[in-house]
Amino acid sequence: MTITDGLTTRSLDVPGARLHYEVRGEGPLLLVIGSPMPAADFAPLAHALATDHTVVTYDPRGLAGSTIDDPNQDATPDLRADDVAAILDALGAESADVFGSSGGAVTGLALVTRHPGRVRMLVAHEPPVTELLPDAEQQRAATEDMIETFHREGPAAGWAKFMANAGFDVTGHDGGAPDRGAPVGAEPSPDELAKRMADMTRFFDHEMRDTIAFRPDVEALKASSTRIVIGIGADSHHLLTYRTSMALCELLDCSPADFPGDHGGFIGETGAFAARLREVLAG
Repeated sequence: MTITDGLTTRSLDVPGARLHYEVRGEGPLLLVIGSPMPAADFAPLAHALATDHTVVTYDPRGLAGSTIDDPNQDATPDLRADDVAAILDALGAESADVFGSSGGAVTGLALVTRHPGRVRMLVAHEPPVTELLPDAEQQRAATEDMIETFHREGPAAGWAKFMANAGFDVTGHDGGAPDRGAPVGAEPSPDELAKRMADMTRFFDHEMRDTIAFRPDVEALKASSTRIVIGIGADSHHLLTYRTSMALCELLDCSPADFPGDHGGFIGETGAFAARLREVLAG
């Protein structure tokens, strides 16, 4: 365990893996989770929320600082839910509120039904539950094409297909790749580049399929004691995750909660996003 400026970093052994997780702030317990996004990507949001919450973030098994015994093990939503429940156990927490983004929202849905009573409120922000869509078969085929492209043509081509299928504009005004400017920070070392490649490969080979194949147990969700809120970005109406989120809302007989920005609004509009999440949690 390491404590730095109010941030506590911890490790937890779970079957087949060692999880890295971080704890900030004081107040009601709130888990902020993603998949494949690790703790570092949620650091600004966690910092903004830590003024009145105890915020826990983590690296999913096999990614970033969390190690895994078998690199070929698939990261199913159920397995990821078990890992999050183990973190709750390590914290001595009977229950907590959970904010899950994208694949993390899918993890949260699995957590509610697999570990009843552990989640007080789940805010599932744009879960990519494509099995609920009329074109689910096409989405499965598109996923296989992304994976094949990743291995055949490299990460840039694989991610380009992923982003295009998600609904993002991946071309610039001239029809080419968008200009994102010069890289920020020091040039990554060979070891850092190798780790990035390993994490991307793990996502494409052992996480993405199981995430989009997850079909929420709607009846169990509706019968749960957990309050479930489906969040959708105000700027996400053109995205695949808008369709999936609305499909889940229809099945749960609920209205979505609007959030600032799009699928990554908690990164681009952190302050406003944190304020909106507080409102939803208090509602």
